[in-house]
Amino acid sequence: MTTVGFIGSGHIGSTIARLAIEAGHQVVLSNSRGPETLADTAAELGPRASAATSVEAAAAGDIVVVTVPVKAFPNLPAVPLAGKTVIDTCNYGPERDGHIPELDSESLTSSELLLGYIPDAMVVKAFNNIFFKHLLSLARPAAGAADRSYLPIAGDSAPAKAAVTEFIESIGYSVVDAGPLADSWRQATGTPVWGTPYGPFSNEKGQPVGEDAIRAALATATR
Repeated sequence: MTTVGFIGSGHIGSTIARLAIEAGHQVVLSNSRGPETLADTAAELGPRASAATSVEAAAAGDIVVVTVPVKAFPNLPAVPLAGKTVIDTCNYGPERDGHIPELDSESLTSSELLLGYIPDAMVVKAFNNIFFKHLLSLARPAAGAADRSYLPIAGDSAPAKAAVTEFIESIGYSVVDAGPLADSWRQATGTPVWGTPYGPFSNEKGQPVGEDAIRAALATATR
């Protein structure tokens, strides 16, 4: 059993938390508004869920999921994240985040920008390319399920990638290694692997996606 801390508990964060609990993990939720605003969510998720501050969630997690707007990166608690495996689910959107020169010029990926704020963590990009309703409905926890879907991950640390792969497999997905953080743009907003392979948002159940389709989508991404 793993304890998963969450910094941000919106649609993607709460969906990952739900899948994690179903797989037997503990979750510690946090957001920018305080743990009291997550009391109902934690109660709904059951006894393996609790609400905390972001500092507490970061400290508690064996793995920590960061799922916040990119503009919030400077507010992350760097000290308790030191040495931790951090899953970055975040997508850059200038209309929400404002313009960030390093991202607009493509000199950095958003995950590399995140790493600059939490330099002692081990960042792995994951879950940023799938609609939260598809993430929930396409999970296939049974080992060997024929319609198990794949998710891309990118990162620079082999141990962190291994930990994230084990976690993702436990909650019902398989993994395609998409390379280092510098290549994580291949799964960013608007790329072929972002959303489309799993079906339109209007189809809330989504469609299973195999390894070959994810690899092909990553390979056809352009900047």
